[in-house]
Amino acid sequence: MRGMYICLCNAVTDHDIRRAAADGVRSFAELQARTGCSDCCGCCETEARATLDQAIKQVALDIPLFITA
Repeated sequence: MRGMYICLCNAVTDHDIRRAAADGVRSFAELQARTGCSDCCGCCETEARATLDQAIKQVALDIPLFITA
């Protein structure tokens, strides 16, 4: 499965952004450093930020909660 390209200049897909979030990326600056997303023309920044924010929220929801008595 390929995914949708978010950053055409650096061939970064939504899957790449979600994977980065799953690997611990928590800021747009970290995403840029890791993937190069939005480092060229910047046209993808809005979509990349939205995808990262959504992915971070999903990662937070996937963390199991342990309740101790």
